[in-house]
Amino acid sequence: MRTQVSSSLHRLVGRVLVACEFSGEVRDAFARHGWDAWSCDLLASEKPGNHYQGDVRDILSEGWDIMVAHPPCTHLAVSGARWWGTKAKEQAEALDFVRLLMNAPIAKIALENPVSKISTAIRPPDQIIQPWQYGHGEVKATCLWLKALPKLKPTNIVTGRTARVHREPPSPDRWKNRSRTLTGIAEAMADQWTTANVPLERSERSGDTLRGVVGNSGGAA
Repeated sequence: MRTQVSSSLHRLVGRVLVACEFSGEVRDAFARHGWDAWSCDLLASEKPGNHYQGDVRDILSEGWDIMVAHPPCTHLAVSGARWWGTKAKEQAEALDFVRLLMNAPIAKIALENPVSKISTAIRPPDQIIQPWQYGHGEVKATCLWLKALPKLKPTNIVTGRTARVHREPPSPDRWKNRSRTLTGIAEAMADQWTTANVPLERSERSGDTLRGVVGNSGGAA
């Protein structure tokens, strides 16, 4: 039976799917800008909000206007290149998943990953951004592959070039902390890609209408 994610709000700016996100950072940023925003991950959402807990492949055809995807980088990131020779099968499967997301039936797509095998196996990224360009004083090269979306412009260039995540000591949650999108980057995505998709005055009206409504938990209908 086909799984459907139903809209919890009247259509405002549009519908956005944030694939492979459990933190809710990007989802909530888009929701604040007037979108019917959903996150999807095998894990539960860390914060209340519209979230489909399951395989994103179940819902790729549910009428999204934009998808922001964060596919797992465990077998793709160049930081783990020394192990690539021992996990060819896992890497091939990870690349197939990336291709599936890139070819999803969604008009506008952004796919985010660290510097990785995607660049040579599929295509180079359209843009590489750093946290310090968006208000976070640290370094973490983040690649964006874009379909019908503009490149992000820096919003708040700050001092500080600390590799915070790289230096974080081992812990059960280290992989989660490495995968979270920083607030400044999430806000830049929502703000700039909203402006690129609708007139500014409409997005502002939608945001005003939405305040006080967003925050209810969603699910599969």
